[in-house]
Amino acid sequence: MSRIRIYNARLLTMADGFDVIENGVLTTDDERISYAGAASGEPQGVKYDREIDAKGNLLMPGFKNAHTHSGMTFLRSYADDLPLDRWLNEAIFPREAKLSGDGIYWSTKLAVMEYLTSGITACFDMYLQPYPIAKATEECGFRCVQVGSMNNFSQSLELQEEWYNELNGKNPLTSYMFGYHAEYTCSKELLEGLSELSHKYKAPVWGHNSETAFEVDGCKERYGITPTEFTESLGLYEYGGGGYHCVYLSDNDMEIFKKHGLCVVTNPGSNTKLASGIAPISTYLKKNIGLAIGTDGPASNNCLDMFREMFLVTGLAKLNDKDASSVDGNDVLYMATVGGAKAMGLDDCDVLAKGKYADLVMIDMMKPEMQPVNNITKNLVYSGSKADVKMTMVAGKILYEDGNFNIGESPDTIINEVNKLIGEMRDI
Repeated sequence: MSRIRIYNARLLTMADGFDVIENGVLTTDDERISYAGAASGEPQGVKYDREIDAKGNLLMPGFKNAHTHSGMTFLRSYADDLPLDRWLNEAIFPREAKLSGDGIYWSTKLAVMEYLTSGITACFDMYLQPYPIAKATEECGFRCVQVGSMNNFSQSLELQEEWYNELNGKNPLTSYMFGYHAEYTCSKELLEGLSELSHKYKAPVWGHNSETAFEVDGCKERYGITPTEFTESLGLYEYGGGGYHCVYLSDNDMEIFKKHGLCVVTNPGSNTKLASGIAPISTYLKKNIGLAIGTDGPASNNCLDMFREMFLVTGLAKLNDKDASSVDGNDVLYMATVGGAKAMGLDDCDVLAKGKYADLVMIDMMKPEMQPVNNITKNLVYSGSKADVKMTMVAGKILYEDGNFNIGESPDTIINEVNKLIGEMRDI
């Protein structure tokens, strides 16, 4: 057991709005929070293994990266400034076809390092092989929800069911959800089989959805309806889930999302870089559709930085709506933290409160961009950066603090292994 006390903190619990508690205290009992509130209400007589003076810095819930492909770090900046079809077919797919489980393992550890420096405490990961990802994240002490990426060429229904049973309930840091890559890479029969699995386990389903106008038009040509309408017609959403990107949802698509309580995970950095379009975030907010934020993969973004994503969510919405008041910064902060936790099924990781997992981040309030303290939450969204992250804790364990990692592996080893991997891929 390990107990930590952090005192003299500004405390943004997000348990009830965006108010910041001055002179706050947060204590942990192993992996859970034992107290989060004003110093005046702190329990007395408890012995701690470590006490940390926050010196007025901010404690808040960790960010949740609700859509990513961690194992793609080995292809960061490898094939930039290409059209999407050439990027995928000429650069990405041939190298992923040669990627081993060992390569995914090291690439995932590199991604975890970057997540921690950005204050991200959990990721919603969709990639090729789940076991090396689970091994890498568990060894680092990082929280990871994986989702299937089934398509006509890989990740069969049998494998999805195996992974669902093997990766749930074994380790509190690891879980798995059913998923498909996209409508356009899956046959109708395959998606029908996934629907049967969802009903068998009463489990949600996720997939890339309406990322490009081309994707939506293609589905209409095949089936006469949108990807959301088509997948709903197969019964995929009876137990919830949602879609990644969702740039081109129709009015009826949005009603389907509301009907089934589905969540939109927006990925503004990737959608901007790949010229996919701007998701209508303000409309989703008005319709009370659940929202979360993801970075997408490091080969298409290329940065796993939640601060940049937050600014892009609101900045692009303001441009798209031609309205500077569109998409309030507080709504964006909620998406990046609590909204992501809800999307990922991490109900015990959403806010800072007694009994919740101690998944949190400390923000350095003495950085110039965080001063003056007119509005802390707006500073986070509009002027904050990953350079402001002083500490990241997952399940009560400090994994990153003042530039140092505590993830059971030397950062140099991880970086060297990934560089060796891409060196082997260059001639493909």
